[in-house]
Amino acid sequence: MIIGFALSDTNNKRLFDYADIKGEAHEIKANNINPYLVDAISVFLEKNRITLQNNSPLMAKGSIPYDGGFLLFNEDEKNEFLSKEPQAQKFIRPFLGGEEFINNIKRYCLWLVDATPAELKSMPLVMARLEEIKKSRSASTRKITNELAATPMLFGEIRQPKTNYLAIPEVSSERRHFIPIGFLTPDIIASNKLYTVSDATIYHFGILTSTMHMAWTRTVCGRLKSDYQYSAGIVYNNFPWPMDVTDKQKKAIEDAAQAVLNARAAHVGASLADLYDPLTMPPDLVKAHRALDSAVDTAYSKRKFTGDSDRVAFLFDLYQTLSAPLDIKKPKGKKKKP
Repeated sequence: MIIGFALSDTNNKRLFDYADIKGEAHEIKANNINPYLVDAISVFLEKNRITLQNNSPLMAKGSIPYDGGFLLFNEDEKNEFLSKEPQAQKFIRPFLGGEEFINNIKRYCLWLVDATPAELKSMPLVMARLEEIKKSRSASTRKITNELAATPMLFGEIRQPKTNYLAIPEVSSERRHFIPIGFLTPDIIASNKLYTVSDATIYHFGILTSTMHMAWTRTVCGRLKSDYQYSAGIVYNNFPWPMDVTDKQKKAIEDAAQAVLNARAAHVGASLADLYDPLTMPPDLVKAHRALDSAVDTAYSKRKFTGDSDRVAFLFDLYQTLSAPLDIKKPKGKKKKP
């Protein structure tokens, strides 16, 4: 909330931070209040198609069917369909968006990328669905969708990773201290409600599931109502990764990140929604995240961060350093005659 404006500067800048919106405010005497209401330098994040640092892996959105619903199934629909068309079993894949990923909701799709014409023609119920998709796309007011009618067996936009990938939900509840993220196998089809990072390692998972990254996300991300709305262009591509990380620091992050995954796996059957609900988050997972936060903070700086505001101020300074254009000096030469 912006309290007021002035045409002149003042040394008496104040920010009020609430750990609990119903509780008492913590006052911060600020040197500068930037557009994100943080005591940090004034920067303006723009939507970027590439990452801030060349060594960070690329992020993409999942695939979009544009199918009129004829390629998608819930659990009951999938079972009924396969009882009548058992040959389609090899082409059924789990299909996850953010909600399905977080809540362990079963959803499926027909993934016909590798299906031959002969295989398609041997499945009359599949062919009937392809005919409906063709009609649906042909009736669209979008020219691009009309063109997709020529290939009704394929999703309209295909960006499925071919290797294991890191999945990040586009929308997540603001109640959670962390956006639940995790690794998926390439046979699980990601919808456009999931962001994917194909070349992510356990190190990248550790950074992205840390309080450091969450502090950045809370500050710069969009909102759907009050929920976090993650994005590649603003949140991820502008995120400053730690610089000059030593092998020891990287190993500490990797070990701590694996401990987080191990703590999750110990709670068989629990969804990510269960594990990351602030009221039900298991103690061993809380402990693992605290150890991970310590390892990540150390990789960024030797200083001890006092809280999220301090972390974000540090990240804005780092962003400014990484995004500043190189100071290229012009070579000295003889002055030209007028």
